[in-house]
Amino acid sequence: MAWDRYGQLKPTGPDAWYARRSTTFARLCPFSPDARDEDRIAGELYPDARVVDARIGRFEQAYVGAVAEADFRAAGSSGGMVTWVAAELLRRGLVDGVAHVAPATDPDSEGRFFGYRISRSDADVRAGAKSRYYPIELSQVLDEIRAVPGRYAVVGIPCFIKSVNLLRAEDPVLQDRIAYTLGLYCGHMKSARFVESFAWQLDVPRDEVKAVEYRMKNADRPANWYTAHLTLKDGRQVWQDWWHLVDGDWGAGYFQNSACNFCDDVVAETADISFGDAWVEPYSSDGRGTNVVVVRSAELQAIVEEALVAGRLELKAVDADFIVGTQAAGFRQRREGLAWRLAHRRRGIQPRKRVAAATTGLPRRRKLIYWMRARISAWSHRIFFLAREIERPSLYIGWGRATLALYQGLTYSRGRIGAAIDRIERTFASGPER
Repeated sequence: MAWDRYGQLKPTGPDAWYARRSTTFARLCPFSPDARDEDRIAGELYPDARVVDARIGRFEQAYVGAVAEADFRAAGSSGGMVTWVAAELLRRGLVDGVAHVAPATDPDSEGRFFGYRISRSDADVRAGAKSRYYPIELSQVLDEIRAVPGRYAVVGIPCFIKSVNLLRAEDPVLQDRIAYTLGLYCGHMKSARFVESFAWQLDVPRDEVKAVEYRMKNADRPANWYTAHLTLKDGRQVWQDWWHLVDGDWGAGYFQNSACNFCDDVVAETADISFGDAWVEPYSSDGRGTNVVVVRSAELQAIVEEALVAGRLELKAVDADFIVGTQAAGFRQRREGLAWRLAHRRRGIQPRKRVAAATTGLPRRRKLIYWMRARISAWSHRIFFLAREIERPSLYIGWGRATLALYQGLTYSRGRIGAAIDRIERTFASGPER
């Protein structure tokens, strides 16, 4: 995998490799129309699941809450559950290592701020806590798992966990050694340029950034008030709340990977256990952070229940509707939004998704929102690339500010643009029927 000009990781190899069709690769790529879908994979992994839900898949139990033990909650970006489960698997001797994303030791030499690594101690697992909205890839840790015998857990976003499960079916060594999968709910993948945009808007040279935090936790502020935080090589620290950034509205899709427009898995349906943020009240206002958890493995369900009885976890059982409600925007984007996107002709391989293509039944304004998100996700890469090439950050920042105002006016009726769109919409609504 190598960086492209937009700061995204793409496969690289000889021209002959690109031109050669491969049935094996077609079965392994999570977005390939020839790969097994999430329903089939989960049906094979969890055939006896207690609950089957069309939106969040098969599962034993769902929860909302946080870790009560030690400082897992304080050190994580939400309720600390991801790190706790990974550390618990190590403590119980159920795995020898955990493959997860952690900050790079030396970003300059490694050419990236974050990457996958295998941690074999509680301390190393904890060092990888918090959210990383950055391109990463699995090849190096998969090579290590193949080379070093043992049992492993893999942490990843939905398409990564799906890939791991597809690969396990083809590779007996990985099937034997990858014992658990821990999934992360996902909105979309950002490009590496997101960090550079932070630097531009915080008025620091991008080459001077040593470390980045996407979500600085503050117990005195709502959990959904994200703060971008940069540490510079000279020790200085700069930060800004996301709502002051031109690309800080997550739903608008700035720097989104194009594949994310064709994903229908919000909650990592093929993972043994998966985790997200509880984006509903009263939890979203709790600055300490709160997780929603879906447990699919009966073995992990037993571990969670044991920890609940012991007071190590503070979790409340919830149903599928509650989980969907905490990720409502993501489900709209990957259900009705995906149906609308699939209905439009596109070049190349046609995706095969569990959502049927459709354009009917959506209000005109909702269609415009989905259209604009797709345009923002595509053009943010191009405009940033041009601004970077000519060394004019103001080009991207100005474009970002204008598109954000239009997007938020269209989506949330904000500002003068929103008021104008509302007036136009009322005019159409009150006009004569045709």
